Amino acid sequence: MNKLWLIIRREYLTRVKKWTFILATLATPLAFAGFIAVSAMLSNQSEEQRIALKDDSGIFLEKTIKDSDRAKFIISNAPLDSLIKNYEAMDFDGVLHVPNFGERLDKDQELSVKYYSDGQLGMVTKMFIESRMAKRIKSHKIDRSGYDRKTIENLETEVSIEEKAASGEDRASNRAEIATGFGMLMGFFMYMAIFIYGMMVMRSVMEEKTNRIVEVMISSVKPFQLMLGKLIGVGGVGLTQLLIWIILIPGVVFITNLIFPSNPEAMAGAPGSPEMSPEEMEGLIYQMGETLSALNWWFIIPLFVIFFMGGYFVYSSLFAAIGSTISDDMGEANSLTMPISMLVVLAVLIMSAVVQNPNSSMATWSSMIPFFSPVVMPARLAFDPPIWEVLLSAFILVVSAIFFVWLSARIYRVGILMYGKKVTFKELGKWMFYKG
Repeated sequence: MNKLWLIIRREYLTRVKKWTFILATLATPLAFAGFIAVSAMLSNQSEEQRIALKDDSGIFLEKTIKDSDRAKFIISNAPLDSLIKNYEAMDFDGVLHVPNFGERLDKDQELSVKYYSDGQLGMVTKMFIESRMAKRIKSHKIDRSGYDRKTIENLETEVSIEEKAASGEDRASNRAEIATGFGMLMGFFMYMAIFIYGMMVMRSVMEEKTNRIVEVMISSVKPFQLMLGKLIGVGGVGLTQLLIWIILIPGVVFITNLIFPSNPEAMAGAPGSPEMSPEEMEGLIYQMGETLSALNWWFIIPLFVIFFMGGYFVYSSLFAAIGSTISDDMGEANSLTMPISMLVVLAVLIMSAVVQNPNSSMATWSSMIPFFSPVVMPARLAFDPPIWEVLLSAFILVVSAIFFVWLSARIYRVGILMYGKKVTFKELGKWMFYKG
């Protein structure tokens, strides 16, 4: 036990003391802060477009398009040719020409206007102009039709789903959307962590084998102790980094949001939400905060750690076994690790489908398969899956981790001292049953 502890201590301390570990651990929360700060600064400093509006249709003469932080429209009666030629001298960014639609106004459902400028409109600004103009033309059609405006507006109905648990308990609005985003984030984080630390174990094994250090170490410790110590040590590094991020990232994000508040007006015009008003955007941000604060963090965080460690031991033990069979041929390493890498990628693909329907049979069964559960089940935690599924998934994962560590150790004890021979999967199968 003493020897195992020494190996764990060596593997852990040699990594956490490296400047690369410290830099990566601190850089990740700072990257979150930088992303939020830059996004907020861009949204608060969006440059207003001054657009000359030449209206031949008569629709916008009395009632102009509503201005915003993105665009200000100034109706001009100057000739179109003169406007196009002199718009820069007149301090405009461009000229928007609304033609006389004539009969097309009532017949066509798709109308087009022309924008003249040497500069190109941004995608969000273009969407904003199209949306505002469509609303004004619709309003003009209603006025011309002679129908009562309130009657027409009452025909437009929005339906929202108010979710309730079978017990009658209320659930926050937009819970599904927020849980989907949060689940995807957790799933991708697990994918990255398992893959990165698993590969770290493999590289460590390969380096020790190539440098012949392992021959000295095997003389004083058993191969199983050496592999297990390496797995626990590197896993401790990953867990340390994970816990630091859990503490730092929420705090850094909160402080950054206080220092660099976002502009709801600019966010409302983002792609995918051109119709959302600033008030609706503020409401959505508030709902997101309410939903995230209502999640069972006391339940999610410990389970997240369990699934992280379980997935790490399953995959890193396999990576360690592969690393023990390779000397310095990276081509051989890539071919042997390809099946394992494909399993991790497949887990992410399944997770992407599962968050769309977290209670499907695929979600349930993939949560029980130890190669997929470390990525799939954490992504489902925000959706409050049945407790028996979570506990059964965790139990299967822990048992599977123990089994794969034992199985990989049998390959490791043979492969770590074998040089100059290319290994096939058939050969690996034989090594599992070697005695001694």
